[in-house]
Amino acid sequence: MNYNELNFDAMSRERELSMSAAFPVLMRKVYVWMTLALVLTGITAYGVANTPGIRETLMTNTFLYWGLIIAEFGLVIGISAGINKLSLTTATLMFVLYSIINGAMLSSIFVVYTEASIASVFFITAGTFAVMAFIGYTTKKDLTSMGKILFMALIGIIIATIVNIFLKSSGLQMIVSYLGVLIFVGLTAYDSQKIKNMLQMAPDAGEGAQKLALLGALTLYLDFINLFIYLLRIFGRRD
Repeated sequence: MNYNELNFDAMSRERELSMSAAFPVLMRKVYVWMTLALVLTGITAYGVANTPGIRETLMTNTFLYWGLIIAEFGLVIGISAGINKLSLTTATLMFVLYSIINGAMLSSIFVVYTEASIASVFFITAGTFAVMAFIGYTTKKDLTSMGKILFMALIGIIIATIVNIFLKSSGLQMIVSYLGVLIFVGLTAYDSQKIKNMLQMAPDAGEGAQKLALLGALTLYLDFINLFIYLLRIFGRRD
């Protein structure tokens, strides 16, 4: 074996060590960012729900309500589409802002449902999410085809939800809720595998890789929130 071959083998081993060291760091960042976002959302939702002035303004001011919805969509699209152009600091601040706005929008659940049922559904969601994320992370089966089917199904329930705004059918809403649970249970596993595969390719834990981890955190955060909302519609108590 000549010097060039030895040098190449050494570089390959160094790269493998770099990847093995970077991957757990990046995965840890995914779940830390996701957890912090959920905490911010929960604190904001509870705070707004228990501040009558802010709560009433949010519920009665149509312009503000739709402005926040548009802002949410804009932030998600901005982070997802512009992650390569944004700095890590800017992307993180956008994620923080999104989680706070989303918390304000979710404050109405404390008006509609009892705090006990919200807490119990949250723990059901957390348990379900953890199991499916673990399955997605550990399974050897490629979930790409399942992910495509789930994405098409997601578009279907979005259309059904929009239609039901006009129909106001409780039966259709319940069907959509059950389908939503199934879809986001599957998406949790799919996204966990996708994020794992993506971060395994990162050569280091530099800013570029950390931005991908942040994008992964946003994806799992959305899976968790949507799963929680659909479960709450099914199991939440209004008494």
